[in-house]
Amino acid sequence: MTTDPAQLAERGKRAFEEQEFEKAAMLFQQAADGFTLGRNGLLAAEMRNSLSVALLKMNRPQEALDAALGTDSIFAGAADLGRQAMALGNQAAALESLHRLDEALGKYEQSAKLFGRTGDGEMRSLVMKSAAAIQLKTGRVSESAFKMMGALDATDKPTWLERILKFLLRFIK
Repeated sequence: MTTDPAQLAERGKRAFEEQEFEKAAMLFQQAADGFTLGRNGLLAAEMRNSLSVALLKMNRPQEALDAALGTDSIFAGAADLGRQAMALGNQAAALESLHRLDEALGKYEQSAKLFGRTGDGEMRSLVMKSAAAIQLKTGRVSESAFKMMGALDATDKPTWLERILKFLLRFIK
């Protein structure tokens, strides 16, 4: 059995791809611990985010939130906007699963802004769609429509359904 965090991370990714989320979570946790001991905070934070996603897949949102909390600050300190945005998105997804919708919406909006700065339109669009869904759930239909329009505008190659939706959303005031 290896204790090399990089190998543990790879094994965790394979387990995740094979939808063995319990195994993936265990491996991501071990990798995070190994990277922490090796004083590689960025990779430890990345593993904590991977752990968060695996925990969400297992319907353990509080643990997922706990795993991802603070990782955005680590990435911000390294000026890694892409991973910072992803960390905020992971926190938002966990908060949404915990029905803490206002907090989730704030994290999704921060994430979308950062993805916009990185030029990653697809991830920005995905995050904005999640934010729009929360606004729709909470009865903020107009805000949801505007958010969805922004998400569709951020999509590089919209599908025909997304183009129709974009057209229809223009009639919501």
